[in-house]
Amino acid sequence: MEGIKNLIIDFGGVIINLTRNRCVEAFENFGVPDVRDRILNSKDLFMQIEMGTITSAEFRDGIRHLTRQHLTDRQIDAAWIAMLDDVPAYKLDLLMELRSKYNTMLLSNTNEIHWLWAEKNSFAHNGHQAGDFFNKIYLSYELNMVKPNADIFEYVLQDAAIDPAETLFIDDAIPNCRTAEALGIRTYAPQPREDWSHLFR
Repeated sequence: MEGIKNLIIDFGGVIINLTRNRCVEAFENFGVPDVRDRILNSKDLFMQIEMGTITSAEFRDGIRHLTRQHLTDRQIDAAWIAMLDDVPAYKLDLLMELRSKYNTMLLSNTNEIHWLWAEKNSFAHNGHQAGDFFNKIYLSYELNMVKPNADIFEYVLQDAAIDPAETLFIDDAIPNCRTAEALGIRTYAPQPREDWSHLFR
């Protein structure tokens, strides 16, 4: 890809396949009201854990409060993780290839529960681990910032010391891409389960 030296790649919906309805249904079965709205509400538990403003333990306690049920940590984690599907092996092979040619970074709105699961289950390919696929990993819950806010992009650009004009951002959420574009970053928004390797062929 002409002029591109750096790649910033999203995780959910770009690398790992997602089935969000499965998570929604799991929480609905526990009696969590208005789950779909809550997952998208920036002031609610689901966004707070992605921002890192509450701990995993506080998130679980919040779910117990909403449901008024004595749910175990394992039950809550299983429902929250239910949206995460597989990472196709060809995408992991592609990431290894891309890292050999580009300064490759992961930038994900995620949380401790999801990321610990992903580290164990999503990147164990040919003996690798998550850090083998990227030069740097940026996670919203560790940075206390989330996409599409500009501050998280500005942080990555500064921390990685990269030129936005030489950077391609791959993310399935159009609002995230719009923010990146406003900062001079080139973008691509793949469709669900798309093989986006054509960008580099």
